[in-house]
This record gives sequence, structure tokens and C-alpha cells, in this order.
Amino acid sequence: MFGISFTELLLVGLVALLVLGPERLPGAARTAGLWIGRLKRSFNAIKQEVEREIGADEIRRQLHNEHILSLEQDARKILAPQQQAPAPVEPLAEQSIAPVAEAAPAATPAPVTAPTEAAPTPAASPAPHDPTLPPRAP
Repeated sequence: MFGISFTELLLVGLVALLVLGPERLPGAARTAGLWIGRLKRSFNAIKQEVEREIGADEIRRQLHNEHILSLEQDARKILAPQQQAPAPVEPLAEQSIAPVAEAAPAATPAPVTAPTEAAPTPAASPAPHDPTLPPRAP
């Protein structure tokens, strides 16, 4: 971690032996070991707490984002049918059969073809060939 090699540790031990003496060196080593252990434990506890908080914040953020996405999807589902107007659907039989006009009998019948585009029939004006209506004035 700090790049301390064995020779550097041996040098520190020799200096401590010379400064403290052989009687106090074991007690000082024990005390130094206890303090180093306490520092390591406190740093590890702080590190775990920070990681737990970061992890909890990340989980909260993900849950919040998922909740927002689900609300957006629900809103799209609700608004999608309102934005698209349903197209009027005509039965297939009405689209493929052309109306036959009542006219004088002809020698050869005209072929029946499907119209390319259905023309809207006006509801106010009656059909000219309707026999139940009185004749129109010219």
C-alpha cells in the first residue's frame, strides 16, 4: 500500500529498539498494533457505510426511474387511442359489389366491377331511380 519493503521495516524496528530499549519495545509494539488495527477497522467501517449509502442511493434512483418509465408507458397507453381516430370500416360485401342502376333492359348486361374509391352518398338528396318517390320537376 505505501510501498514499504522488508528492509525498511527492519530499519524501523532497529531504530525503535535503540530508542525504546528492550524492556519497553514489546509493549510499544503491542500498543502500535492495537492502534493500527483500530484505524483499519474504522476505515473499513467508513468505507462500507459509504458503499452502502452509494448502493442505496443507486437502488433508489433505479426504482424512481422505473416508476417514472411505468407512468410514461401508462400515459402513452391511455393517450394513444385518443390521438388516433378510428377509421370507418365498411363491410367487404359493400365494397366489392357495385350498385345496379335500373334502366331499360339492354341486350347485353354491363360487367360488374369493384369501384376504386367509395363515393359518399348524400343523405339529403334522394336517388334518381327510387320508384317510391314522386317525380321531380325539371
